[in-house]
Amino acid sequence: MNHFLYPICAAISLIVLLFKVRLLRADRSVPQLAIVGLFASLFLTYLVSSPLVWVATSKAVGIVNFSGLFTQGLVIVTNGFQQLLLLHLTHEPEVARRKLRPRLIALALVLLTMIVLFSAATSEHENPNDFALSKAQFYPAYLVVYLLAHIANETDVSIMCWRHAKVAPSPWLRRGLFINAWTLPLALIYSGCRLADVVAGQFGVSGTAWEPVAQLSVAASAIGRTIGWTLPDWGPSLSKLWQPVTDRRAYQKLEPLHRAVTDGVAVHGVSLSSETGLKARLYRRLVDIRDAQWELRRWMDTDLAVEAEQACGAAGLTGTDRAAVIEAAQLRFAIEAKKRGLEPSDRDSTPLATDPADLASELDFQLKLARAFDSSSVVRAILAERKFSAVPSKEPLL
Repeated sequence: MNHFLYPICAAISLIVLLFKVRLLRADRSVPQLAIVGLFASLFLTYLVSSPLVWVATSKAVGIVNFSGLFTQGLVIVTNGFQQLLLLHLTHEPEVARRKLRPRLIALALVLLTMIVLFSAATSEHENPNDFALSKAQFYPAYLVVYLLAHIANETDVSIMCWRHAKVAPSPWLRRGLFINAWTLPLALIYSGCRLADVVAGQFGVSGTAWEPVAQLSVAASAIGRTIGWTLPDWGPSLSKLWQPVTDRRAYQKLEPLHRAVTDGVAVHGVSLSSETGLKARLYRRLVDIRDAQWELRRWMDTDLAVEAEQACGAAGLTGTDRAAVIEAAQLRFAIEAKKRGLEPSDRDSTPLATDPADLASELDFQLKLARAFDSSSVVRAILAERKFSAVPSKEPLL
């Protein structure tokens, strides 16, 4: 398996490394340098782990199985680069350096301990295909130190990824960090297999049975990390490719709300034909809904807004979900009141319960508004008390 799995991982890491090195011409920040170091370490790890390169490297150095120490040491170095990257993404440089210092000291001590233990674990022949497996029985201390350090560092990296993902400034960085965090189980499976090798070796038993699991899990973890750390670079391109589909869905989801609020209500602006681009028609639909909402405000009830706020509080709704339900209840009430011929008031206050910051936020909110308008159980309950039958009986989504 090593003959094709590790070269593939090395090739993927090399491609990413070359791309990241090119970016250094414009950005030589610490995070960018750290990610270059990260993929350089991954590339060398999987390159030297390939059987042919393994033997050649050890022979060139003149130390039997030196490639084992080299590649496993690079795994620890890779963890260090990830910690450096995450700390500088999350904290100011001075704070990041302070938090990084004890981690680097710990990594240096681990590497020094590994070198000392490896020196006592010399062999008479190379083991490019089963280095960890063959060393488990005779040199458990070396592997235990390496594996415990690997588990601790991978856990630390995953926790930092998870925490930073919650405050990441862009959606694709957030997704990438979540992917990195979820590679932890794969790293734990690999480490578990290697620890099982050590235990089995003490009883004279080989871990050959689960060796494919160890190799596949470590390769999958590396690929997951590669995807996670590069997703912010190529993820936006996926968004652009998928954008027409997203716009089409949004346009269709807003259709019932648009039809209901604009029926018999004057909206401003130029009508667009079906030949007009989808993005323009979607924007026009958003504007029409807001224009109609302002026209309908004269039939809205201030007391109803208070009741809707209280109902949302009881239902545990917050943020834009809460605002969508309040606006949906007001719109349902206003439409029904207008249909019944009730006299409009001179109300000049805003009919809006929130003020989205940009067009993307506006679209997201109006989709929530459309869902609440169509099928919110809270809206149904509020209007039922007013003895309005305007809300269809559907399964609640809010």
